[in-house]
Amino acid sequence: MYDLLKQRPALDTNIDGKIFKRFYWLKSELSDFCKRNGLCSYGTKAELSERILYYLDTGNVRAIKPARKKARQSCDRLSLRSIIEDNFVYTEKHRTFFLMHIGKSFVFTAAFRNWLENNAGKRYNSAVKAYRRLRAQKSPRKEEQNEGFEYNAYIGAFFADNEGKTLGDAIKCWEYKKSLIGHNGYERSDLIVLHL
Repeated sequence: MYDLLKQRPALDTNIDGKIFKRFYWLKSELSDFCKRNGLCSYGTKAELSERILYYLDTGNVRAIKPARKKARQSCDRLSLRSIIEDNFVYTEKHRTFFLMHIGKSFVFTAAFRNWLENNAGKRYNSAVKAYRRLRAQKSPRKEEQNEGFEYNAYIGAFFADNEGKTLGDAIKCWEYKKSLIGHNGYERSDLIVLHL
């Protein structure tokens, strides 16, 4: 059964996109692949994965779109009537604005960042309303996790289900899980690797 760990192929040009998508890859592995194959090696894990998938499927390097210049605010100071910029950048100016209008509990949550990035051209008063609506819909603990947090989610679920186990046990199960085809969420069946 432990031979399943050997199922995961090396990340190189000998695999195709379908196989690439089946397995979990560390961001460092994705970045290394990009460097070795002349692809842009910076960006989020999702961006690196998309770049590699395109390369494996087509053999071509996808051109990186140059970042558009940010539209200048007519005024450096933000107000509820200011327009949300294209290519929103999280600056101290924005944090100060939202702290002033929302309160000390304000944080740039993933859901709110996504809303800001997809609502350029709307006014900041809409952003304040959207933030309050999003916070009311989800508690901070239940906010969607992106793939960068899979490891932490797995380890947390492992300990919630296995009182008395060690971090070493959790990591061994994680290493086993990410070598398998499919999702990377914790399942009790992953404990099989501790008995081999």
